[in-house]
Amino acid sequence: MYSLLNTINSPDDLRSLEREQLPQLASEVREFLVESVSKTGGHLSSNLGTVELTIALHYIFDTPSDRVVWDVGHQTYTHKILTGRREAMSALRMKGGIAGFPKRDESVYDTFGTGHSSTSISAALGMATAAKLSGSEARAVAVIGDGAMTGGMAFEALNNAGPMDANLLVILNDNDMSISRPVGALNNYLAKLMSGRFYAAMRRGSEKMLKGMPPMLEFAKRAEEHVKGMVTPSTLFEEFGFNYIGPIDGHDINVLLDTLSNIRKLEGPQFLHIVTQKGKGYALAEEDCLLYHGVSKFDRTSGIVSKPASHKTYTQVFGEWLCDMAAQDDKLVGITPAMCEGSGMQDFAERFPQRYFDVGIAEQHALTFAAGLACEGYKPVVAIYSTFLQRAYDQLIHDIAIQNLPVILAIDRGGLVGADGATHAGSFDLSFLRCIPNMTVMAPADENECRQMLTTAYRMNTPTAVRYPRGTGAGVQVDFALQALPVGQGELRRQGRGVAMLAFGSMLTPALQAAEQIDASVANMRFVKPLDEALVLRLAREHDLLVTLEENTIQGGAGSAVAECLAAHGMAVPLLHLGLPDYFVEQGEHKVLLADCGLDAAGIVQSIGAVTSRKIS
Repeated sequence: MYSLLNTINSPDDLRSLEREQLPQLASEVREFLVESVSKTGGHLSSNLGTVELTIALHYIFDTPSDRVVWDVGHQTYTHKILTGRREAMSALRMKGGIAGFPKRDESVYDTFGTGHSSTSISAALGMATAAKLSGSEARAVAVIGDGAMTGGMAFEALNNAGPMDANLLVILNDNDMSISRPVGALNNYLAKLMSGRFYAAMRRGSEKMLKGMPPMLEFAKRAEEHVKGMVTPSTLFEEFGFNYIGPIDGHDINVLLDTLSNIRKLEGPQFLHIVTQKGKGYALAEEDCLLYHGVSKFDRTSGIVSKPASHKTYTQVFGEWLCDMAAQDDKLVGITPAMCEGSGMQDFAERFPQRYFDVGIAEQHALTFAAGLACEGYKPVVAIYSTFLQRAYDQLIHDIAIQNLPVILAIDRGGLVGADGATHAGSFDLSFLRCIPNMTVMAPADENECRQMLTTAYRMNTPTAVRYPRGTGAGVQVDFALQALPVGQGELRRQGRGVAMLAFGSMLTPALQAAEQIDASVANMRFVKPLDEALVLRLAREHDLLVTLEENTIQGGAGSAVAECLAAHGMAVPLLHLGLPDYFVEQGEHKVLLADCGLDAAGIVQSIGAVTSRKIS
């Protein structure tokens, strides 16, 4: 079925093919991608859009000596397939299998680990600079999407790259279909011309000749800018010091090969603009590239068939609450850093478009933008993944917390996230949030409590965070009243003997299950900050062992808050902390990963038994 693809186990095999064979290879790769991802799940649309580009890069550049850095990593499946991991795709994003993103310890061809966006240009510039310092002829290439170019870090890197004059190539993979019209024969021809050595030599020679005549040199530069401006979208990248080439058709393998071959011979920073189509080659993904961006297993013939969920996800609960609260208060504004669908804001965006702000992949800006709105009397709700909030930590402290502004953080994906692995896990937020003055930090144990906590946060006039996990909760009935909780108060959910478990957020359910086996008390703590100290001290007085449970790293987390409370009151009580371990948890099924961390009911019982030396069946 795959007459060419089956012969490719490394880029060396790829480079042994004739150019005329590459379109067939691209067709086979697309067929393999659809077949493979339909069985494993993963990112489909973005990978279908970069097949020709990936083939051309490995065909022209001497990888891995030449470094290729992929931004985010959503588009690296073809890269993995061509670099010896074709068979491993059957275990993509599974426990013990290959990751869905580039990983340095997975392959020498994965030159840089990327799970968050807008980092590729900085990393590739570092590699290009290292090559320059060591006298190497190796090239460095950064492949970045138009979405990732909205991140400020990408522009910081561009600004730094121009003056350094390293041999860096930035490839902008532009899959915004609204700008596909400029791509055609004329643009492809001009890009090939502008990437050629003759053009580059002529440009350098004319600059040298005109240096003695500054007015003429300035006139020539302006003339060139105007001429190029008539046939290219922008001279922005020229201002950063790059030689801009494009846009070209990112699915025309011959144009890609010719252009990349020319560019590889050029010195200094180069910028190639290509236009691609997400979902290319699979009709269903072409029609709805967003639906097929990140997919679960599906039937490739019938496509994705939506199945009604048994109960609501936390993301859905947030989305419903946001609309309900916005209907009551016209001062509510919703902000997302390019995660509208993932954060459950689609309905809000449609119903309240004037109060919905997608700021792009710019987490730092999102928080300071929210701070500015809060200064003027609005109530900003920032919907953000835990792992992406890490990128805006300074803004959270400096721009929001110090000024004690009423910004609400709706933090999705708190805890482990399954197949996306360590780069997307929300392992640290309870630790890095609770140490910030003025912050209130809440963790709901179920869907209804999530809605209540969001209401609680909204009615406060200080910085607040509601942190909830990915997926569905315990399946409780949601009360649609906008009811708040008493700030800083937990609740005793089960009275037992000897052992008391203090469960934070998602850990309540396994704690209750474990408690049934050993007749332990269980408290739903609800608030990480302020901690319900009265409840902690009461349980400490009445029990022989306290156990804290959290889906967050143990270091500095909710359990640490309990230990600090006990120490402050001079109470010496045996204390067991259960949470995420001090290593990065890789991808796998969520419940399996929790069990591996000892955070399911069986693991909790076993850990308590080891401490108490009781025989627990």
